[in-house]
Amino acid sequence: MSANLTALAYLVASVLFVLALRGLSSPTAARRGNMMGIAGMAIAVIATVVNPQIVSYEWIVAAIVVGGAIGTFIARKIEMSAMPQLVAGFHSLVGLAAVFVAAAAFNAPESFGILDEAGAIRLASRIEMALGAVIGAITFSGSIVAFAKLQELVSGNPVQFKGQHLLNLAIGVVIVVLVAMFTNEPVAQWFALFTVLAFVIGVLLIIPIGGADMPVVISMLNSYSGWAAAGIGFTLHNSALIVTGALVGSSGAILSYIMCRAMNRSFVSVILGGFGAESDGPKKAKSDKPVKAGSSEDAAFLLKNAGSVIIVPGYGMAVAQAQHVLAEAAHKLKAQGVRVRYAIHPVAGRMPGHMNVLLAEANVPYEDVQELEEINPDFSNTDVVIVIGANDVTNPAARSDPKSPIFGMPILDVDKAKTVLFIKRSLAPGYAGIDNELFYAPNTMMLFADAKKMMQDIAKEL
Repeated sequence: MSANLTALAYLVASVLFVLALRGLSSPTAARRGNMMGIAGMAIAVIATVVNPQIVSYEWIVAAIVVGGAIGTFIARKIEMSAMPQLVAGFHSLVGLAAVFVAAAAFNAPESFGILDEAGAIRLASRIEMALGAVIGAITFSGSIVAFAKLQELVSGNPVQFKGQHLLNLAIGVVIVVLVAMFTNEPVAQWFALFTVLAFVIGVLLIIPIGGADMPVVISMLNSYSGWAAAGIGFTLHNSALIVTGALVGSSGAILSYIMCRAMNRSFVSVILGGFGAESDGPKKAKSDKPVKAGSSEDAAFLLKNAGSVIIVPGYGMAVAQAQHVLAEAAHKLKAQGVRVRYAIHPVAGRMPGHMNVLLAEANVPYEDVQELEEINPDFSNTDVVIVIGANDVTNPAARSDPKSPIFGMPILDVDKAKTVLFIKRSLAPGYAGIDNELFYAPNTMMLFADAKKMMQDIAKEL
């Protein structure tokens, strides 16, 4: 394929990527957007592989076969509840790829065509490979920590120590100085040192972040992986990779900003790694106040006599895979004249959009799904709210307890409804590690059971 045809293919792929993002911004167009993204990536890969500069295909074919087999296996086996850690894992691979490309370009610059007339690596290329290596290393190690927390391989609680921010600042300054020195004179020791320090700072940036704030971490790492990919694109002189990386990086940054607003957090503090730390106030022990427990028969009776019902899904629904039976119960309520809607918190689950994907999988009508700002005023006029494992995003402590680590975070005002049916296995705290005051509210009935089993029983009663 000629250079002009390759450039044209990359242009088409870039347009498809933009249209894919446009489609993914709306549930009704998300499937079409996803297909456009797949088509764009296929065109970009094919245009790259048929490049006449490629002299051997053995390693390329082997990589495609192995990578494709692994990707297919993961896609078929992964549960929706594990999607956040899967995304974190994929981010780590993008970051590591950026580090490998930067290292390869530094060690064999003639193969990348980045030498000037004097036989030295061009200044622009030195800057590109240094930034690509640093951002890629931070993305890799930070994503690994996020994966470990989400997979519960390590505790999801913040890890803090005295002088943590000063240490982060010192390492950051050293990295900047080393990058400046490297761009002035490309010395291998400096490249290796700032890359290792970037791996370290990636860990230090993520460990102080609590589990309840992990959705923002995922979107931030998404942004980092995009900028790392853009850096690879400059090093490889690949315009499609530059455009793709820039789209991912900028959209991830915008999503992170939206997530921060949804959680009343500072966008700057996310970047600096001081985000999600626990409050200095004492943690509340689990309350010994009595709770009102009920059965599926009690829940069905309340639902059948309700005029309006709002369903609030959370991570517990994803774990129990209860979305399909939930949609079935909602359909039965609608058939009896009950108005049924779904309330989605921007950070419900452990990843932005997690609940929206689950409900779409169960063929829940898009018009029934509403966001926090849209539906919050309606809770006070709602007869029954069903909460399925959505713990921290329904905790009234976010409004009433200044010492709570989630204080100030906008929540779904489910406690203002006439009756709250809270389906949960136990009174265990949510991912933020704090007790939910909603459990003990006088208008709350706890339904202690697996979410899927409880919804099946309620559906039968209906």
